[in-house]
Amino acid sequence: MSAIPNTGASQMTILAAINNALADAMEADDRVLLLGEDVADTEEGGVVGVTKGLSSRFGNHRVRSTPISEQAIVGAAIGASLVGWKPVAEIMLMNFTTVAMDMIVNHAAKLRYMSGGQTHVPITIRTMTGAGIGNGGQHSDYLEAWFAHTAGMKVIAPSNPVDAYGLLRSCIDDPDPCLFIENLPGYWAPGDAPTKGTRVPLGQAKIVRQGSDVTVISYSRMMVEATNALQLADSKGISVELIDLRSISPWDKPTIVESAAKTGRVLIVHEAVTPFGVGAEIASTLSEALFGRLKKPVMRLGAAYTPVPFSKPLEAAHAPNAERIAQAIKTLAAG
Repeated sequence: MSAIPNTGASQMTILAAINNALADAMEADDRVLLLGEDVADTEEGGVVGVTKGLSSRFGNHRVRSTPISEQAIVGAAIGASLVGWKPVAEIMLMNFTTVAMDMIVNHAAKLRYMSGGQTHVPITIRTMTGAGIGNGGQHSDYLEAWFAHTAGMKVIAPSNPVDAYGLLRSCIDDPDPCLFIENLPGYWAPGDAPTKGTRVPLGQAKIVRQGSDVTVISYSRMMVEATNALQLADSKGISVELIDLRSISPWDKPTIVESAAKTGRVLIVHEAVTPFGVGAEIASTLSEALFGRLKKPVMRLGAAYTPVPFSKPLEAAHAPNAERIAQAIKTLAAG
């Protein structure tokens, strides 16, 4: 059995949901295999135990701990996918994807195009990141915009256990490469437990709360901060529509444009640095689609344009928080 069995409990952490999604996918399809540094039980199922129990249940031939070589991990996953496997490759931290950029960008993302659609690369690359626990500038960056800019890649960032389970199952099912971003500080936060077998469609945002004054769009851990900010906005009588993007690429343009047209005011929040980020793409699209109809310019709120600081006070000030999000909402709602 998995170390974190899907018991039907009403609450579950994101870490447990991901573990269950991997276990259920492996149970359902013998072609699903896991590979990465320390993923087997002899190494405790990874640095935070996401894959704990899986090698004991499915065997070391399907849960393979690898050498410390990110390029080799992704290269092996690509090769395995070309002969019928459905690999889930773990790159321990998102900053370490830089070591495997050639394999991810020049091979995994392009093989379908370069083969005239004859060759698919059904790999899922799991990776974790996030500021807040003092990991410093080489272990904490959100780099999703790099991969969203790469044709042929799907980029996914869940914010809760239900979506983590359902989106990961959809990534594993998908015939093309998917990057699945997990937030390290948020692994142990409880939420509603997923139902076994449920898929969440890729490219489909979720309207978490309906509102009429301001649209707030976010994903991953910033959804927690944005949700907390709603209490401050409510106290000022501001009606906020909150949308969890979930899929960064492809992203749900119809849902976002419809909400922006309704409220006329939009705030986009992400943990990645503000310049050249996902928020810029969404803001540009909304400006083109709703030119002359928005009541205020689209506002972006992201991290400072620096590496993630190691100093605790600087790290806390680096990325958006509930108070800064609430202040931005109040600024947009005024006038």
